[in-house]
Amino acid sequence: MTTTRIYRSFVHHQAVFRICCDKFDVAAEEIVKQRRILDDYIRREPRFRTSLTPLDAWADAPLVVTRMVEAARRVGVGPMAAVAGAMAQLAVEAAVSAGAREAIVENGGDIYLVAGAPVTVGLYAGETPVSDKLAFTVEPGNTPIAICSSSGIMGPSFSFGKCDLATVVARDAALADAAATEAANLVKKPEDVQAALERILAIPGVEGVLLVKSDKVGLIGNLPPLVRNLQGRL
Repeated sequence: MTTTRIYRSFVHHQAVFRICCDKFDVAAEEIVKQRRILDDYIRREPRFRTSLTPLDAWADAPLVVTRMVEAARRVGVGPMAAVAGAMAQLAVEAAVSAGAREAIVENGGDIYLVAGAPVTVGLYAGETPVSDKLAFTVEPGNTPIAICSSSGIMGPSFSFGKCDLATVVARDAALADAAATEAANLVKKPEDVQAALERILAIPGVEGVLLVKSDKVGLIGNLPPLVRNLQGRL
């Protein structure tokens, strides 16, 4: 039986969230709350916004900050590389705590989900031959899970690389987000793909990695099953 899902958009601090959840208001309110908490911390610690290397968290740092700091430390990037994933996971956790049986939050290519039925997550890789042709199928029993993507070609995020698509799967969305950022940093040409796959999979907590550069696709680790994408992007 096909599951029909309705996604609603929510924009906050120039970030566009797509949310599928019967506790939409709870998820949206959590995003506003956590962003306010994060901004308060950044006002006290301005380096948090701009650092491209890991930072330590203050002893009284809030949960959103400690999650971002720990993810950045494991990966070796600045803490803001984990912000989208951290926000998505906190929103889903709040919705589930409020009684939602299913919650999916996507924030600029970073997805955290708790599913009640199979979910197809489309993979977009710019102008490459595989773009919009592949997708992951995520079974409910394999959630909660994070699927986070970055690119050195698409989108507004800063990247040191030229990767068309870097997708990381993990249980922690802040970690998956930070690791996807670093994976995209590492790939400038197709020959970089294999070394980048191995480097990112070696990060504790990362379960699987998919990289696309031009006509080269690399996969490693425990990824959800790949299927032909017939539904467009999530």
